[in-house]
Parts: sequence; structure tokens; C-alpha cells
Amino acid sequence: MPAWLILIIIGVVLLVLGVAISAAKFLLYVGIAILVVSLILGLLRRGKNSV
Repeated sequence: MPAWLILIIIGVVLLVLGVAISAAKFLLYVGIAILVVSLILGLLRRGKNSV
């Protein structure tokens, strides 16, 4: 399983936990950050493979 896919899964899980637990808003921000980083890495790898 690619590393970026694992990061996306972790990001989604943290987002769900962050929304479900209103006291733990930190998880929401961590989930968003991980999703953004994983999407950027995925786009960079896709661009590098097509060149």
C-alpha cells in the first residue's frame, strides 16, 4: 500500500474523530493537515511519473 494512501486514510479517520469529539478540535486540524500533505504528495508523485 502506498504511503500517500495510508496518510489519506489516517487523515480521514482523524477528521471523523475530530468532528465526533467536539472537545478534541486539535484532531480536526491534524487531520486537515495530513490530508493536505498527502494530497500534495500524491499530486507530486503523479506529476513526476507522467514526466
